[in-house]
Amino acid sequence: RLPISPNSIKPTKPASMISPEILITADGSHTLLHPTFKTTYHSIHGALKESQVVFIENGLQEINKTGIPISVFEFGFGTGLNAWLSLEFALTEKLAIEYTVIEIDPITESTWSQLNYPNIHPFPNGKYYFDQLHHAPWNQRSILSDFFNIEKRTLDWREFNPSSKFDLIYFDAFAPESQAELWLEDSLKKLYKLLKPGGLLLTYCAKGIFKRRLKSVGFQVESLKGPPGKREITRAIK
Repeated sequence: RLPISPNSIKPTKPASMISPEILITADGSHTLLHPTFKTTYHSIHGALKESQVVFIENGLQEINKTGIPISVFEFGFGTGLNAWLSLEFALTEKLAIEYTVIEIDPITESTWSQLNYPNIHPFPNGKYYFDQLHHAPWNQRSILSDFFNIEKRTLDWREFNPSSKFDLIYFDAFAPESQAELWLEDSLKKLYKLLKPGGLLLTYCAKGIFKRRLKSVGFQVESLKGPPGKREITRAIK
């Protein structure tokens, strides 16, 4: 095991000018090592598999049972992997998704253009859509297909106050060991308010104290089987 946190992503303040290092995870997919925080953007046990299990299989597939258009909020754009897999799901299932994401420190094209997700997980026009996700302008909504649109916003979590609520939240923030304030009750209360009744919050974190805090702000909490290298993940229901 590497001497770095196997989960976590995007910082809430600008990083150094040094580009993040590209690493190969156990399933052959790339992740990034942040140069300042010395933590990876995804699990070293498999970046692609982690995103598929945590957010697609236990998030989108569950919401999809309703058969209606859904709204998704992601905490941190990072490599764009979660958004890209969600776009694939929208195209495959012909399910309309409105996707909103915040990111204070976007990676540059010199980094994201080297990521291998479209090569190891191909789908029709997958490379085109991966590029379009990253090229989409910040702070305005972009329509990428009849089934998927996205608004990427460059702002701090504390400044994020959307006018509408979400069906699904991907809570993919830095691990509690790195930025504890994001996992405290004040932050979780805000996440709770952002969800529609019956909405879902998905995260890789399964710490007991975190789940107790989720319950204390009103969530119902489920512990689900995790991806390789992680015994459990958490799904919280409003």
